[in-house]
Amino acid sequence: MSKQIDASKLDIEERVVTINRVAKVVKGGRRFRFTALVVVGDKNGHVGFGTGKAQEVPDAIKKAIEDGKKNLVRVPIIGTTIPHQIHGQLGAGNVLLKPAAEGTGVIAGGPVRAVLELAGVGDILSKSLGSNTPINMVRATIQGLSELKTAEQVSKLRGKSAEELKG
Repeated sequence: MSKQIDASKLDIEERVVTINRVAKVVKGGRRFRFTALVVVGDKNGHVGFGTGKAQEVPDAIKKAIEDGKKNLVRVPIIGTTIPHQIHGQLGAGNVLLKPAAEGTGVIAGGPVRAVLELAGVGDILSKSLGSNTPINMVRATIQGLSELKTAEQVSKLRGKSAEELKG
């Protein structure tokens, strides 16, 4: 990712995916904190995720939203779906994303659905093939979406016209 996307110019929505209580064991007992995983996006081709940790849930969510706005990626969308099938993989998270016909809707499980809806994808098929840990699924989905390319981008890389590639 070469160019940072300015979140202040976008109409960002956020969705909390998971909140987890974590403990640190100290001499006097356990110290509890909360981690939050939040997906942010403008429903128009920009999406990101962030994590935050704090002693109170609202603070953790606030930190996660700030983190998410710093890590936005651009998603190419053709009509209401993605340009081509892709396999997103990060760690044990493994997500298959397939373009779908108009009217299909977002067919995806929890964390993946949050990412796709906030990216602005209306019709897509997805399947989680690896870990079902929310953070790995979100990371794999965003990694896959960030690798998508339109026909114009591919033709520019190859030095051909988009019509030559399709025909």
